[in-house]
Amino acid sequence: MNYYKITKPIYSTLLLCALSTHLSFSQNKTQSLKSAYQEDFLIGTALGTEHILERNEKANVLIKREFNAITPENIMKSQLIHPAPNRYNFDLADKYVEYGQKNDMYVVGHTLVWHSQLPTFVGKIKSADSVRIFMTEHINTVAGRYAGKINSWDVVNEALNEDGTLRKSVFLNKLGEGYIKEAFELAAKADPNAALYYNDYNIEQPAKRKGAIELIKKLQASGTKIDGVGIQGHWSIKTLNLKDIEDSIIEFSQLGIKVAFTELDLTVLPNPWDLRGADVNQRFAESPEMNPYKDALPDSVQTALANRYTDIFKLFLKHRDKISRVTFWGVNDSHSWLNGFPIRNRTNYPLLFDRALEPKKAYQAVLNLKTAK
Repeated sequence: MNYYKITKPIYSTLLLCALSTHLSFSQNKTQSLKSAYQEDFLIGTALGTEHILERNEKANVLIKREFNAITPENIMKSQLIHPAPNRYNFDLADKYVEYGQKNDMYVVGHTLVWHSQLPTFVGKIKSADSVRIFMTEHINTVAGRYAGKINSWDVVNEALNEDGTLRKSVFLNKLGEGYIKEAFELAAKADPNAALYYNDYNIEQPAKRKGAIELIKKLQASGTKIDGVGIQGHWSIKTLNLKDIEDSIIEFSQLGIKVAFTELDLTVLPNPWDLRGADVNQRFAESPEMNPYKDALPDSVQTALANRYTDIFKLFLKHRDKISRVTFWGVNDSHSWLNGFPIRNRTNYPLLFDRALEPKKAYQAVLNLKTAK
């Protein structure tokens, strides 16, 4: 009896199965958010100092594997990068830009004009001329330094109230509403090739969205360059309004600009009292009721978070032609600003990776929308 003739078909079948299993394992192992969504939109994350300096190797590997766009969480805000009238601190910002370049990432500048996290000296300025000089020199110096290295700038950040009117910031009070146009024109001149965005929270909600649309239309009517709008996406798994989000994508894109979701995270914790949006000045007292998952997140809430991320990304995919980028506001749960906002010392779980930098159910849910057969 020819043993080889009998076993050859079985051997071939086993070999094919082994190869198939190996290929499947390899594909799953190398699959990532950025590769899964590469034909749809950029997938980004916000970097803190520890990430820019590559202090945690596991986080560093994760960032490079999963994301193709980066935003600086804090280090480019004027308080840190421009702490005194004639002094700039470019050390971390330079390293941030270098990080993006060496890893072939889309690099976002955040942010040029914002009423919050301003240098102390700006609050002491009395004259309109001095405020204008600060804004002009700041944009010229910062945007000019990184011209050709930053892909897009959040030029003006959070200039609107919840009712859609302009926020009474130092810029509005001293310079009038024309400061927004001035800021965009300065940015366009300092870096002609960078995409320029207006960025804000809650502008998916009708009243604030209307104000944002009016702001953008005024810029366009004056011939001022504006390439996109950033909807921050600081939402809750309990109150997510998909209709408002979809309406905002459609209405902003009808202006001929791109839509980015720039600071996406989903809180799983209770919403204290009348909290709205992401105004960093809002603070509330600590209490056990407001910190229910101090030790661990129940599986039912993990599932609810995954389901909400599924809903959001299904909507994003539906409108992929209008969306330029989706950026998560943080690398993993321990890095999220929501652990301290608006109540200090809470344990929140708003992102796709847990405190050990391992993927959560929400990560797999988002990935499955593109990879499941």
